Amino acid sequence: MGRINVLSFAVANLIAAGEVVDRPASVIKELVENAIDSGADRITIELQNGGVTYMRVADNGCGMAPEDLPVSIRRHATSKIKDAKDLESILTLGFRGEALAAIASVSDLRIISKTKDAEVGAMLEAHGGNIYGVTERACSDGTTVIVENLFSNVPARRKFLKKDVTEAMAVIALVEKIALSKPYISFRLISDGNIRLETVGDGNLKNTVYSVFGKDFASRLIETRLTLDGIEVFGFVGRSDNVRANRNYQNFFINGRYVKSKTAGAALEQAYTSYIPPEKFPCCVLFLNIHPAAVDVNVHPAKLEVKFSNEKPVFEAVYYAVRNALETNSTRPNVSLQPASKRSDRIEAKLSDSTRPIEEGKGESLKKRQLVGDLYTAAPKENPLSDSKGGFARMSAEEYLAQYLKSIPKEPLPKEAKLESKQSETQQNQLENKQQRSREKTPVAVPKSTTVTPVSIAPSVASAAIETASAKEEAIVPVPTESLQYRILGEAFHSYVFVEVGDKVLVIDKHAAHERILFEGLKAGMNDRNKASQLLMIPLEILMTSDEIQILSDYRSEIEAVGFAFTTGRYTVSVTEVPEGIAGEAVADMLTVIAERLRSHTGSAKLTRDILFEKALYQASCKAAIKAGREYPEGHIQWLVAKLMELPDITVCPHGRPVAMELSKKQLDHQFERT
Repeated sequence: MGRINVLSFAVANLIAAGEVVDRPASVIKELVENAIDSGADRITIELQNGGVTYMRVADNGCGMAPEDLPVSIRRHATSKIKDAKDLESILTLGFRGEALAAIASVSDLRIISKTKDAEVGAMLEAHGGNIYGVTERACSDGTTVIVENLFSNVPARRKFLKKDVTEAMAVIALVEKIALSKPYISFRLISDGNIRLETVGDGNLKNTVYSVFGKDFASRLIETRLTLDGIEVFGFVGRSDNVRANRNYQNFFINGRYVKSKTAGAALEQAYTSYIPPEKFPCCVLFLNIHPAAVDVNVHPAKLEVKFSNEKPVFEAVYYAVRNALETNSTRPNVSLQPASKRSDRIEAKLSDSTRPIEEGKGESLKKRQLVGDLYTAAPKENPLSDSKGGFARMSAEEYLAQYLKSIPKEPLPKEAKLESKQSETQQNQLENKQQRSREKTPVAVPKSTTVTPVSIAPSVASAAIETASAKEEAIVPVPTESLQYRILGEAFHSYVFVEVGDKVLVIDKHAAHERILFEGLKAGMNDRNKASQLLMIPLEILMTSDEIQILSDYRSEIEAVGFAFTTGRYTVSVTEVPEGIAGEAVADMLTVIAERLRSHTGSAKLTRDILFEKALYQASCKAAIKAGREYPEGHIQWLVAKLMELPDITVCPHGRPVAMELSKKQLDHQFERT
């Protein structure tokens, strides 16, 4: 007798249910997605004991006719698609027709539904996949699904469920993602009688972010929007002071569906290079709209992963959208005056505040967005480091920086008054008189930057920014029609410069500010130069794997476009030319990284080259910047502040530390109980 058995329909249903339903959160996911596909704009989710004993999802969607209720819990029964062609343009969240059948086979199920044109509704009752009847029921328009006693007929599956609290937290995390994906739908989540989440559903994404993650998180976001190669990217990314120790706050939505995308995640993190510390991860709520035929959502049982027909344009669209937002951001963090014990990184959403304005008391208009090609501004036309042919001298990042610093003319600057712990009475009086005169001076005016551009420092700019008058001890900068007024108050600990700007005080870390200014100047020069290569006298032989060699061969034109020239062998790659500024010992690692990123679709050769070169630049900039804790002439501080006032987009140093923090008059008044 044969040993192969044909399983019964009931057993096959239980096996299929294990792929779709493994915990209460997966049940809620399927039911909420069905509610969204029904056209609902108000969805309520309720659960008890983590959803193990009771779950209810109610919506005000299109509803179902009584004759459709028994069909809805059959396997492969769906209203979303009809034939194979529909799989090429899936716009709904559900389409397989397995969810309700799987849920019904492992629980006690009730479906109450009514269409808008029906006089009364209907209720279907099923236990363990068996229908016990369909009866008339008075109800409102829409559908309500009640699931009780999950896995009561599959004890082997039930014993693997976590504690009720753990299962409830999984449901809450899931509903948060879905709520973010549909800001035009009002969601309400009730767990054991307590409202855990409530969104307005007004279509404002930032209000939804506020309801989910809280005011502190939402107020530290930057808006971005970009369309590149037919892919639209929009949403919010975290500022440099809004980072986490893991990737839990990275939210990507493709065609309105929450997914985990390695391609989008890699693009996001590479865009933050030189904006956050390397051990931290950025936050985001980003939406990608892409043609349905270019993305396959049917590659994961829970539809959490997708496959792109071409991952390169997706990577570049996300990268440039995020980078553009960071380049144009000029918001600086606020100084917190609370005691350290009261500060916490926990994000708590207050339901009572879910409809309040996020930016209280502010009416900031959105900044003008730059085109992708304008992400980096060209360096000055006259550069002291350029050769007779208009190219750049072949040198490393450190040599480039050293030559650049030498090109800045050194002028005698007034020596800063030194305040010592033991001063004579005469010296103290003189110092007080000097401070009084400084307070009576007219504030220095510098041009206000309306279009945010990376800084490019040329000797002419540096000399124009620092014109010192020893007798008056003040910096004079040309004042245009539109100008930003500021006043340098002083310096503390030879590290922090205090500058009064309007109703705020900027606390500037002079080392971080100088480091970023140097870095941006060098980077502008790097991006302005044409492709230039260094011819090696002795070719470099690099041992690589066969798949790495194949990748380099497949992308030869792209790699050669950034300055490499090479030939491939069976086991090695022979490099004859390298981009200028790249040290020979770094070539092997650089080509290996390029090959890996090209293979995994997490970067192009040009982006990899630029990122690696940027790291060399900001390491060199850090060494050349003025040091905290050291005393420098007053003119240096004046020049640094003037440069920072001209460029409000300089907010963090290349290592991700803040360049300046704001302390408002309102904060001080509140701290001193004047309000």
